[in-house]
Amino acid sequence: MYRPHTGNALTAKIDPRIRLLAAFLLLALVVSSGSGNFPWLVAGVCLPAALLCGMGVRVLCLRLLHPLFIVTLILVLKVFLGGGHAAVVLQVGGFALRAHPAGLQEGLQVAARIMGAVSVAVLLSQVMTFTETMAALAWLRVPRGLVDVSLFAWRSLFMLYDDASVVYTAQKNRLGYCGLRRGLRSFGAMAGMLTIRAFDGSQSMTTAMTQRGYDGTLPLLSGSRLRPAQITGLLVFALAAATAWKLQN
Repeated sequence: MYRPHTGNALTAKIDPRIRLLAAFLLLALVVSSGSGNFPWLVAGVCLPAALLCGMGVRVLCLRLLHPLFIVTLILVLKVFLGGGHAAVVLQVGGFALRAHPAGLQEGLQVAARIMGAVSVAVLLSQVMTFTETMAALAWLRVPRGLVDVSLFAWRSLFMLYDDASVVYTAQKNRLGYCGLRRGLRSFGAMAGMLTIRAFDGSQSMTTAMTQRGYDGTLPLLSGSRLRPAQITGLLVFALAAATAWKLQN
């Protein structure tokens, strides 16, 4: 029996496939919600749950920066460039700043869906490792090519990051970034070197994986069956989430 290991002992007892299916269910309900109440409810549950599972407050704030920026931009565009009746908010001479109440309501609904979906993704990233996510996707019959490319890209990112750090440090010690022109030339040289190393590394990785008998399958969850208790728990969770979605809409 496969036993997943994550940072939290409670979530580690739940099969990764159950966690992924529950996250997909919540995402579908959040996106299809007709009002902003249910997405905000999901965000209010998932974000504290991520903190309880071991995520630091600073890390959580950093992960929410980009979604909050997108939400702010959408609200501004909807309020000042939306349709419907417009009310004058500020008037200076011949210039009048108009806001659209209907656009504000639409923007708040979009913002609620974004924050609800992001909170689900944040919690999922905390309770599941990347390998578990890929194994669960493979079990769900996601195309093998997509899983392979994702796994190799994940591994290559860290290798390229280490290579880029070494090259950048060497260039900086040789005053490669003391000016704009020299900085651009150094950056171009580093990008070309990393591209060549990426191709060389992919060929070496392919040879190594083939020699070790890799055939494109992930055996992590292939021999593990879902227990009836966990399936029952998923059904109860789906029923509770669907009931809350119905009541909020």
